[in-house]
Amino acid sequence: MGATDKRDLRTGRSLWADSHGLGVPVKPLTEAVACDVAIVGAGISGAFMARELSRDHAVVVLDRRPPLMGSTIASTAMLQWEIDLPLTALSERIGPRDANRAYRRSKAAVEALKRIVHREGIRCGIKDKATLYLAGDEYGSRALDAEAEARAALGLDSVYLKPAELRERFGLDRTGAILSQGSASADPARLAAGLLRRAAGDGARIFSPVEVCEAASDPRGVTLLTDVGHAVRTRHVIFCCGYEFPKGVPTPGAEVISTWALATHERTPCLAWLKDTLVWEASDPYLYFRMGGDGRLIVGGEDEASPTAHTSEAKRRAKCETISRKLKQLLPELEFEVDYSWAGAFGESATGLPSIGPVPAMDHAWAVMGFGGNGITYSVIASEVVSAAIRGESDPDADLYVS
Repeated sequence: MGATDKRDLRTGRSLWADSHGLGVPVKPLTEAVACDVAIVGAGISGAFMARELSRDHAVVVLDRRPPLMGSTIASTAMLQWEIDLPLTALSERIGPRDANRAYRRSKAAVEALKRIVHREGIRCGIKDKATLYLAGDEYGSRALDAEAEARAALGLDSVYLKPAELRERFGLDRTGAILSQGSASADPARLAAGLLRRAAGDGARIFSPVEVCEAASDPRGVTLLTDVGHAVRTRHVIFCCGYEFPKGVPTPGAEVISTWALATHERTPCLAWLKDTLVWEASDPYLYFRMGGDGRLIVGGEDEASPTAHTSEAKRRAKCETISRKLKQLLPELEFEVDYSWAGAFGESATGLPSIGPVPAMDHAWAVMGFGGNGITYSVIASEVVSAAIRGESDPDADLYVS
């Protein structure tokens, strides 16, 4: 019995599984080890955490899978600062002050992510992108007009486009849209691998496959018992397990759902503006897409409120047909063939914000659960919040992410 829930996190073959440069220095756990910080999970959240902490602490990373092979490799890696809930809607849920803080922190996290990638020379195809948020059945033109105004008042670079301007600039027939600046895209597997290699270069030890079966805390730290018979003794433990939630950690208002994605063949002929723009809809379920550096379109959506629907091969085929049809309806002149299709588990919260905080009834333990469509952005925030706490400091926005 493990310390976290077990899920089949993805099916199909992700585009990123065939990326180059995914090597990570991994070793088996052959003896008991001690460290300052143990990170459970070698996906994108664990990678950012390890990179942040390994410069000043002795870090151990543990995963029951090979690194990157959980939810990370199923990501579409639209590195947005926009949160699933619009600023106006989030303000109604948690109050304007906290909603403003959440949006500003999300924007700052995307900027921090870009700095990390460029400063450390991580080759992951990162590219600055604008985002185009199209009016849909959940939020129409009036709501998006008000949303753009609210964002602009915060200093976030967003403008509302009326239907005529949207057609003229993008050839899209919708009742309106928000055009925002400051997001990005990347290869999530290469990003995570690069971060883990940087952490290993600073002394982090990455063990796989190792499952943490039990965690017991005491006044001085935490002992992790593993399935290979060797314990890990640590001063702090951080569970970065994606959508395999640590047992005993409350997740109020959160649920695991299923989502689907596909990628076209390389060099798919596309409109020029798609090279620099992420697109998503204010609909439920919503369509989202972007172009990769090799000319592929990466498209996702059709989320379903089921934690297991993504495991069905028949449903994956049907969902990808629906996604293709919706893309064709939006861009009728687009000709494409599907090269990859995959599905995965995905976490949602009532606010679109992640859960980052201490594990109840366990001293020296933290849990990071990146709910919402900004998983990689939230991984950056989690590394900042938790590393500050471990240094004995306080992050000014930590309270936003406590369940």
